[in-house]
Order: sequence, then C-alpha cells, then structure tokens
Amino acid sequence: MHNHAVAATIPARAAAEECFAMDEGEFARFYDATVRPLRGYLTRLSRNVALADDLAQEAYCRVLTAAAPPTDADRLRRYLFRVATNLYRDHFRRARWDGGSLDETHEPADRDSERRLHLRGDVGAVLDVLTPRQRALLWLAYVEGMQHREIAEVLGLSRLSIRPLLFRARRRMARELRARGFAPGGAVDGRSS
Repeated sequence: MHNHAVAATIPARAAAEECFAMDEGEFARFYDATVRPLRGYLTRLSRNVALADDLAQEAYCRVLTAAAPPTDADRLRRYLFRVATNLYRDHFRRARWDGGSLDETHEPADRDSERRLHLRGDVGAVLDVLTPRQRALLWLAYVEGMQHREIAEVLGLSRLSIRPLLFRARRRMARELRARGFAPGGAVDGRSS
C-alpha cells in the first residue's frame, strides 16, 4: 500500500486543498512513519492481512478528511490508531449482525503470510487466542510503547481501566504460554533455552 493509493481513494468532495489538514509532503512523512506500525496492529487484531490493509487505507482517508484532526504529531498518531480501532470494531459488529463471528479469520494472502502470522510456539500464536481487546492492549503497550492514558485515548476507555485490563491480558498470556510449555525465565518444557 502506497501513500499515493491512499490519496487516490479520497472522495472527490474532499479533494479541495482546504479540506486537508496537511500538505502532500507532510502526509507522506506521516504515512511513512505510521504505516508499518498501523498495519502490524491491525493485522494482529484482525488476523487478516487483506482486511488490515483495507482498514488502514480507510483510517488514513478518514484522518485526511477529518474536520479538525490533532496537529501535534503524537496526538495525530494516536488519533489514527483510534480511527483504525473503531473501523475494526465496526467491521466485526457488521459481520456479527450479518451472521458472521466477531473473531472470524480469513485465509492469508499466501503461504508465506500464513507462516509469518501463525508460527506455532511463538508469541503471535498466543496472541491469537486472546480477545481482540487484549491483543490491542498488549500491542499498544508493548509494541507501540504507549502510556496508559494514550492507550485509553486510542481504545476509547477510561484511563483508570487500562491498568487492570493490561494486568488481566498479561496474566492470560502467561497462562497460555505455560500451557504451551513455555516456563518463566526462558525455560521451555522445564529446560532452559
């Protein structure tokens, strides 16, 4: 996905220059700085590369056409993740309403994607068994390095709820790792690695 493809999908009514919060150069820098983390986040949440690409593209379009997006780079990044999170939620609400499941998994684009996303015995496989909210919490905290207030902003939750939710997500992840033979301190099946 290239930033030109994203810009090309913006509705014609938004093509007027005054609708954009940033110029093309600013958007290119913002896109380059955020596309990999955003796609990684959405791929881990949805467990579907194609859906993650679609949601990321729509998130960029919505940020570009927002009436008053944040001007601070960090807040704009969190705003992008918030928009993407809401798009993800909306997608699965519609799927559930239409008779699909909330956590449906689609075939990856190719076998290499399958191997990269679902290698058994790695942390990614454990993340797959967590709820979407638990995956989002752990990803935002430990991959994106966001603070509790920032996670709350992205997920639309109370700042005070983040700590106990993260605790439960970490506890569930540890339980899943132990069930797969991973012991604390790097030991696997009772042997040190």
